[in-house]
Amino acid sequence: MHNWIYTLLSVCFLSLTVSAMANDEALQYDERLSNYSYPFDVHNFAFDSQRQSLEMAYMHLPAEEGQPTVLLLHGKNFGADYWEDTANYLHEKGYGVLMPDQIGFGKSSKPEHYQFTIEGLVNNTRELAHSLDIAELIVMGHSMGGMLASRYALNHADEVSKLVLVNPIGLEDYLRYVEYKDPAFFYANELDKTIAGVREYQREHYYDGQWSDDYEALIQIHAGWINGPDWERVAWNNALTFDMIFTGAVVNEFDQLSVPTDLIIGTRDTTGPGRGWKKEGVEYELGRFDQLGKRAAEQIPEAYLHELEDIGHMPQFEAFERYSRLLDEIF
Repeated sequence: MHNWIYTLLSVCFLSLTVSAMANDEALQYDERLSNYSYPFDVHNFAFDSQRQSLEMAYMHLPAEEGQPTVLLLHGKNFGADYWEDTANYLHEKGYGVLMPDQIGFGKSSKPEHYQFTIEGLVNNTRELAHSLDIAELIVMGHSMGGMLASRYALNHADEVSKLVLVNPIGLEDYLRYVEYKDPAFFYANELDKTIAGVREYQREHYYDGQWSDDYEALIQIHAGWINGPDWERVAWNNALTFDMIFTGAVVNEFDQLSVPTDLIIGTRDTTGPGRGWKKEGVEYELGRFDQLGKRAAEQIPEAYLHELEDIGHMPQFEAFERYSRLLDEIF
């Protein structure tokens, strides 16, 4: 019976893949995703940083009177648009929702030269929140966004009432275990990227071998960029933003977090940046989220751990019903 199920799933994935590949070559997006639609109205916050004028694209759903705003911070392989279902769910509860694309991501500026740091992106985002006169924030981050959310709460605790981390990376100090790589290393990898490779990576590492139209929709940005006129600029920004993941460790300061923190952890997740270039002799296994969530909860003074068994890196897509029940507990 299991062989039949596996065969059926494989045929379904092959069918989806063939259909997707037929559309991949037709997609073309410029660096700012001018012809790619987001689910809510997009605005641009203009500011100066590192001797250049930049724009941070964002979506904002205002709060009901007396309710705080939830700041949703995206992961490295995504733009803010992937927060659509979470944003609608929270907004129906009366919360405001602020969803920025970080500089270098989504519809925001892609500078030719920029020193990307976790602290710098947090400062940019804080300026955006201040420009909208948002006084109280619940900060929620997924994947790389979890590193940003943690740094936001560490640096600006007086402006954050709650921290929510959804399968965040940064639960381990990667440079303890892996070799440092120059951005040129990542740039070469980006230029070799194919949408088929992106699809297969996410299928294997995010969704336990499964695939769907919803998952396919999440990678269309990558397909359009790879085919588009600005791929080299986008690829360079993608490369530069790897550096801060390795150099911007937040885990060593978890004991200093002073706001209530909820950890939503899909325990099947094995995301471990740098796994392919560990230091000689290192046997430590990166990305064991079945262990990392518990470890983080022990380090953070006021932490609440919510584990989702047999769910991977994307609980807000793979298991929205179970994920949303946790949101009911947290919000």
